[in-house]
Amino acid sequence: MDLDWVKIGSALFMLAMIVYLFPRAKHVIENSRKGSMQDWIGYVLPMAAVALFIVLLIALV
Repeated sequence: MDLDWVKIGSALFMLAMIVYLFPRAKHVIENSRKGSMQDWIGYVLPMAAVALFIVLLIALV
């Protein structure tokens, strides 16, 4: 019986978090600065290097 109340409480807490955080997330997205091409290249190159390193590690196994 206690497990049911825990599930209900957890669901209500998650719903409250979504209701509380959604307006703030929307505000942050609307007011954030837009990335330039240099910013995106600075993000994509390290991510590609990490992905290639993981593929190399998988291939070596």
